[in-house]
Amino acid sequence: MKNEVKKDEVNIESRRAEELKGNENCEKIGKLPFEVDRRSVYKCVQCGTCRPVCPVFDVVGWESANTRGRMLIIKSLLEGRTPSADVLSSLASCTTCGICASRCPAGVNPPEVVEAARAQLVKCGVTTEAQEKLKTAIITSGNSFGETKSRLHWLSEKERSELPEKADYVYFAGCFDSYRYPEFAKKTFGILQRFGVTLLPDEQCCASPLLRTGFREDAAKIMEHNLEQIRKVGAHSIITGCAGCYTTLKNNYPEELKVISLPEFLAEHLEELDLKCLDLTVTYHDPCHLGRHNKVYEAPRKVIQAISTLKEMKNIKENSRCCGGGGGVRIGYPDISLELARNRLEDLPEGVDYIVTSCPLCVRNLRDAGGDVEVIDIVELVAMAME
Repeated sequence: MKNEVKKDEVNIESRRAEELKGNENCEKIGKLPFEVDRRSVYKCVQCGTCRPVCPVFDVVGWESANTRGRMLIIKSLLEGRTPSADVLSSLASCTTCGICASRCPAGVNPPEVVEAARAQLVKCGVTTEAQEKLKTAIITSGNSFGETKSRLHWLSEKERSELPEKADYVYFAGCFDSYRYPEFAKKTFGILQRFGVTLLPDEQCCASPLLRTGFREDAAKIMEHNLEQIRKVGAHSIITGCAGCYTTLKNNYPEELKVISLPEFLAEHLEELDLKCLDLTVTYHDPCHLGRHNKVYEAPRKVIQAISTLKEMKNIKENSRCCGGGGGVRIGYPDISLELARNRLEDLPEGVDYIVTSCPLCVRNLRDAGGDVEVIDIVELVAMAME
């Protein structure tokens, strides 16, 4: 399967040339104040340390599809190169997983540089069809799926009417839990309600997909909307079960907010949850944006070990392999995305009942990879222990 993908589907140098939008604007990039950290770009010494750990390069095999190649391309853009289809595909296929940053001996953070370069391409009108589709869905519907039904459809009318208008804590459900895994949202909120947590009256996408794919101006508008909602409720702390929402709320929002991941909150309140010990052996997949990007490693493991036996995967914590879902890659390059998920499943230990993770996007991608072991969110494991 992997060889077929390399040969027929993901030749990064030549595929999707027809997706290049705004060719007439490409020459603008040389005239723009290219907003990429030049020091980071020139600190990259092209040593190749990141090359063997880049998950996309592992699947594709093209130099332009690894971190070193992307940094060289960005360097050439800084020096006046005009963007082309191969530039777009190279930068758009990065999952921003961050494993390159964790290994870089020069201390460079390539995902930040890649996201900044993507933002410059957007300014030039250089985008893919998939990126434009994602942006349109978020702007027109407030969510990444283009869903038109209420974000709180998983609550009954009575439950919605009884939501506290003011609270210190807010549960930020996110697009995935609201529209693809409403059972996760319902279980999570059912637990959090015990602690006086409420919901935003009009939550919209956290803006992570827009930020990761370079649509920063559009992201700012969405973020301001959510900030207004948070101010309206009067909350000082945000709890979320989505790793993408967590890293965005914590690191990209313009105000100081206390942002807590669901595993962190659960770990802090284990004694109050009255959890049963289950006769289960599970393994844990570290989401990139919860783990490498924010160093949340111990909290989910503490929760799991309070309920079941934990048997670790082959690569864990800062060495955890990406599920392939992030950075806009799932929607833009689904073939690459699923191959990365299949590669991650190769790290699975024997004799486990479930793969547990703390990110709905990881749940979706790992499930779609078609393994033999069921993938569940950590809230599902907690709910089993509370029954």
